[in-house]
Amino acid sequence: MDSKSPDQSPCPRSVGVVGAGRLGTALASALAEAGVEVDGPAGRGGLPRGQAILLCVPDSEIPAAAAAAAGRAPLVGHTSGATPVAALAAAQTAGAAVFGLHPLQTFAGGERPADFAGVGCAVAGSTPAALAAARALAERIGMRPFELEDADRAAYHAAASIASNFLVTIQAAAEDVAAAAGLPASEARALLAPLVRRTVENWAELGPERALTGPVARGDDATVERQRDAVAEVTPSLLALFDELVERTRALARAQVPA
Repeated sequence: MDSKSPDQSPCPRSVGVVGAGRLGTALASALAEAGVEVDGPAGRGGLPRGQAILLCVPDSEIPAAAAAAAGRAPLVGHTSGATPVAALAAAQTAGAAVFGLHPLQTFAGGERPADFAGVGCAVAGSTPAALAAARALAERIGMRPFELEDADRAAYHAAASIASNFLVTIQAAAEDVAAAAGLPASEARALLAPLVRRTVENWAELGPERALTGPVARGDDATVERQRDAVAEVTPSLLALFDELVERTRALARAQVPA
C-alpha cells in the first residue's frame, strides 16, 4: 500500500471501469480488493464515474470510448498494449490528463485479485501526474510498472503476442501431430503439459540458448528429417511452420552458451 496519505498519494481514490470483459472484470475486482472505490465494470455504453476512468475496451473502440468519457474525470486511461496514449485525444482535449496501463498477463476468465501480483505493467502518461497515477494504480494491486513510449508499443505488444498467443498456437499444432500417433487431444495435452511447463521454467531461469534441448540442438539431422517426414505425411498443413521453426531453432543452437 502507498505510505502517503490519501490526499498525497498519486493513486486515484476512485476509478470508473468501462468494459465488462475479462480484463475489465479482473481489474475492477483487484482494485476494489486493494481499497480503491470502483464504479463498474460498466458494459458497452456505460458511463461510470471516478477520479480516473479506465477504458478496458477493444483497441478499435478506444477513441470513441475516450470521447464518451470526455469531461467526466480528470484522468482517463486505456489498457491496450499496442495502442498509443494519443488515441485518448478526445478526453485530453476536454481537459483530462491521459495514461496507459497494460498488464503483461493473459486473462482467460476467473482471475483472482492476487493474479496480478508480480505481473509486469506497461505504463505511460501525458503528464508526470498521469504517469504517476498509472504507476500507483499498478503498484496498488501488486504489479511491477515500467514506462513504455508510444513509439515502442507495437513492438512490445508483438513480443507479448509471440510469447503468449503463439505459444498456444504451437501447442495446438503439437496436439494435431500427436493425434496422428493415436493420442486424443485431451490426453496429448495432459502428457505434453509437464514438458511445456519445465521448458518455460528453464527458459525463464537460464535464457533461450541454455534452455534449448532436442535433436536440432544436438545436431541430430537424421532425427529431424524423420520428424519432418512424419509431419509431411500426417499434417502437411503444418510442414511450413515446422520448417521455419527448425531453421529458427538451428540459428538459436548456433548461439548456445557452453554449459
